[in-house]
Amino acid sequence: MRLFVALLPPRAALAEVERLVAPHRDDWPGLRWTDPGLWHLTLTFMGEVPDGLRPDLEVRLARAASRRPPMTLAFAGAGAFPSRGRARVFWAGVNGPRPALTRLAESVEAAARRAGASQGEARPYHPHLTLARTRARTGGEDVRPLVEALEAFEGTPWRAEEIHLMRSMLGRPVRYDSLASWPLRGPNTA
Repeated sequence: MRLFVALLPPRAALAEVERLVAPHRDDWPGLRWTDPGLWHLTLTFMGEVPDGLRPDLEVRLARAASRRPPMTLAFAGAGAFPSRGRARVFWAGVNGPRPALTRLAESVEAAARRAGASQGEARPYHPHLTLARTRARTGGEDVRPLVEALEAFEGTPWRAEEIHLMRSMLGRPVRYDSLASWPLRGPNTA
């Protein structure tokens, strides 16, 4: 199974972002826009995980969630990876208690690693909502005008209260299913 762990923002917060980007979609034919029904904030991506690892993974994810507090987040601004001038991914940013969100992502990654399910990504955590990917396989797209048009956006705050173990099913269309979820119950230290 292809698995990842994510926060699932409320529909109202996602609808706000959708209203923001909708007028720009037709102006950017080099971008393949993601389905708003699949939008999420990835905490860690595990890739293919053998079914036999799932019970231990779930125990460890439940423990990680129980040690981290709920938090208030908001979508804000826009950006691109690896750069605005050569983007492969166009995204909406996330405001909120960055240290607490990073600690949550690190805890979830550690849980996956201990269960033998981690990809072991060495990149620093950068919370974002993927809005589009470039269609071209080389070079990337110059999205500086698009980022500049959306960088002042500040969405309505929302509460992140649980993490979800998600299954990704590739194909057309891509599908994500929440296999399990656990509440964030740790003390609020942010």
